[in-house]
This record gives sequence, C-alpha cells and structure tokens, in this order.
Amino acid sequence: MDKYDIIIIGAGPGGLTAGIYAGRQGTKNLIIDRDLAGGIGREVPEMENYPGFDNISGLELIEKMKAQATKNTELHEMENVTEIIKNDGEYRFTVKTDKDEYQTKSIILATGSSHRHLEAKGEEEFLGKGVSYCATCDGFFFQGRDIVMVGGGNSALQEALYLNNLGANVTLIHRRDEFRAQKHLQDQIKEAGISTIMNATVEEIKGEMLVESVTLKNTKTGKLSELPINGVFISVGYVPHTELAKQLNVKLDDSGHIIIDKDQKTNVDYVYAIGDVCVGLKQWIVACGEGAVAATSAFHDIS
Repeated sequence: MDKYDIIIIGAGPGGLTAGIYAGRQGTKNLIIDRDLAGGIGREVPEMENYPGFDNISGLELIEKMKAQATKNTELHEMENVTEIIKNDGEYRFTVKTDKDEYQTKSIILATGSSHRHLEAKGEEEFLGKGVSYCATCDGFFFQGRDIVMVGGGNSALQEALYLNNLGANVTLIHRRDEFRAQKHLQDQIKEAGISTIMNATVEEIKGEMLVESVTLKNTKTGKLSELPINGVFISVGYVPHTELAKQLNVKLDDSGHIIIDKDQKTNVDYVYAIGDVCVGLKQWIVACGEGAVAATSAFHDIS
C-alpha cells in the first residue's frame, strides 16, 4: 500500500495549489479527483479578476495549473474516494478509492461543490433536452434561440454574457429585485441589452421532446405567467460535497459547509479543508490561497 505525507482530495484550483506548495516543501503527496482536474472550474467561460490575466477561461487556467502541479505532486484523475478510515500510528488515515488504497499522515479536503438545482417541475425530465447547468458546455447549441438564465450572482451574469456573445437571445430571471453580482457585471448586462425579469421564480419547465416554455411566478404578487423559450440555463449556487467530511466527524456550519480556522484546520487533527466546501468567499483566488495555507499547515504539523 502506497504511503504519503499529504493526500489532497479534489483537484480544483485549491487542490492543485495545495499540491504545488506541498510538493515544493519536499513532502510526498497525492491529489485524487473523481473527475478531471478543475471540477466545475472548467465550466467558467471567462474570468477577468484573476491576477495576471486580463481575461482567461476556467479551462485554460486549470490546464496551466495542472501542468505546474504535476511537476510537484502525483495526480490521479477519474478515481473516486469512497471511504477514509482513521488509523493508529504515524500514517493516521487509510484512503480507499474505487481503484486502490493509500495511507497518509494528513488529509486536505478540497472536495468542492456541485450545481444547486431549482427543484422545479420538469427540471430533471428535461436535463440535456434544453435544461443545462453549464453555458460553456451547451451554449453553442442555442445560438439564435431564446433562452433564460436563472440566477443573480456572479456566475449567472457571467454565463448570461457568454451566451449572449454566442448569439443566444438571453433573458435573466432572478427571484429578488436586485442582483447579487458585482457591479461591473451588472453594468455589462445593461450595456449588452440583455433582458431581465426580476422578482420571479421558475415554477415549471414544459415541453414535449424538448423545452418549449417555463412557468414563472411573481414573488411579490404570486401571479403565474408563461414564457416561451428553447432552453433553461441554471446558476443558483452550489451544494458542498461533504460526504467524506461527515465520515471523519468534521464539523459543518448550518449551511452544510466545513468550519475551518485561519490555518485551514478542521476540528479533526491532521484534517484540513479548502475551497468551495468550506465556509467563506467562493472565489477561485480564495481557494488557491487556502490551498497554500493548508499545505503549509500540514507540512508543519507532520514535520
């Protein structure tokens, strides 16, 4: 059974950064991800706030980070961690996957999150038939077609702009009377002439073989209305992946995120957490900073 100083579970921006820092400290490390490196970060169409790049896609930045990380640490993609067992002795944890088993002195949880669903009628039925959670994956198929983007945060507005630039006819739908996104994104939405429907929720997604319309509910009056469209893109937040954290009895807050201290330590000794699975600001650069802190904390604790 292979043994490591640090095993990082998750190869998003935070996990890859942790791998870079861990490797440069001279420890033996492994990053494991159940998918391809980058996770939902691969879906980001454009970033304009990552230092050093005026504009870069999530996929492009992930590939650069992956290339740098693999010079410093071992990376296993498409390998799912199924169980973590606590041990006595120096190698405190056994990490079981669908392919192998490993022992490690410490663990960094970088398990990320997945797209939150609307829980609207028809949402699951029309997934892949007009319902999508990834503009960069599916936007090309909606050029010249009428679509809605549901959400009011940075990601929703970024993807609305991306879809508009592809040539889709985009309408933004948000349940509140103002967006939560950064002002410059809101300004870009106005400049692009993208339509908005505020104070509305999607109650039902309808169609025969493909999406044909959505039923909207006004959050103030309760009135229902029908909007003919060809596609529904959804960006209403994320659900943290805490299954492994729960196995280890790591403490979570009321929203289900991992509670960490300034050193990225959880309540369980030698278990650290970073990125979207944690309490805090959900930003790429924050996850990277947390990855650097966690790797350094782990190094000092096991040295």
